[in-house]
Amino acid sequence: MKKIRVLIIDDSLVVQKVLTCMLNSAPDLEVVGAAENPLVAREMIKQLNPDVLTLDIEMPQMDGMTFLRNLMRLRPMPVVMVSTLTEVGAEITLEALALGAVDFISKPRVNSQNSIADYAEEIIAKVRSAAKTSVKAHLEKVPTIVSDAQKHITAMEKILAARSAVNLNRIITLGSSTGGTEAIKVVMKGMPADSPPILITQHLPAMFSESFVKHIDSVTDMTASIPVHGQIVEWGNIYLAPGDHHMGIIRENNKYIIQLQDGELVNRHKPAVDVLFHSAAKCAGENAVCVLLTGMGADGAAGMQAMKAAGAKTIVQDEASSVVWGMPGAAYKLGCADYVVALDDIAAKILTLVRPSLR
Repeated sequence: MKKIRVLIIDDSLVVQKVLTCMLNSAPDLEVVGAAENPLVAREMIKQLNPDVLTLDIEMPQMDGMTFLRNLMRLRPMPVVMVSTLTEVGAEITLEALALGAVDFISKPRVNSQNSIADYAEEIIAKVRSAAKTSVKAHLEKVPTIVSDAQKHITAMEKILAARSAVNLNRIITLGSSTGGTEAIKVVMKGMPADSPPILITQHLPAMFSESFVKHIDSVTDMTASIPVHGQIVEWGNIYLAPGDHHMGIIRENNKYIIQLQDGELVNRHKPAVDVLFHSAAKCAGENAVCVLLTGMGADGAAGMQAMKAAGAKTIVQDEASSVVWGMPGAAYKLGCADYVVALDDIAAKILTLVRPSLR
């Protein structure tokens, strides 16, 4: 069996040794080298031809972000960011994902044997997933930032007009994971201010929520926010599940209401896509559109199946445009995907389903 060749780029010898031990424990992974800075890594990439890089952000001589920009321009390849800054520097990590990094993970913490084992399992899974991706240079257009003035000048007029032309019970649920931070922005850029409400569950740590929702809000004519428990779902709004709570909805007094819960992990995640989808299956039925974007694992597949059974229309991102075709692929294999759509076309497909009289 051909092993996945990994090059570690980190200025800490301790981290190099820990990651090497963890990754080499997997029978299909092989650490072929470790570089203490990007300048050394540049030569090692040429010599060793690795399949995946793990990359620190703060390093001497050249920081990881500068290296990542150059790498994606000259020799795009799968990168997993491994840094303490992925915990406290959400903006930097989101920028790394926008530049082309496949995924991220914090540096290992030696707290307990269980945490070490869990960490090893997680980074092995992320490296395996990264090795399967086809990373392209980021030549696509970056979603245009929408100013607050642009966004709200005609937003209410559009919403009021839409309310007289479409089914007000419409709602859109969307789930994603690996690669989803950029995929979500592509889809949300295509959604006009008069769109039905969109509820999003993206696998991200809690400290990323505020930064990421600002990124979403900057590229769309809709209004993106992190909801609170009991909040009424309103037309023209995007609601992002906070990184430390599951998000679902209920139906009361002819309105959808946000439900946040600090429960156990579901499918090893909190927030979990399945929680959102199963709640929508119960209260939205045929009024819902369910969307699964790129992501590792199978979270959301069972929930999409439940939504389809309840009458919802379902869309999965196609394999060619996905960073990882895990979650959408799992739903496809269950036979619950009505439409398999390229990322750039998903917004238009959603609109044909929720606003047929206007499209």
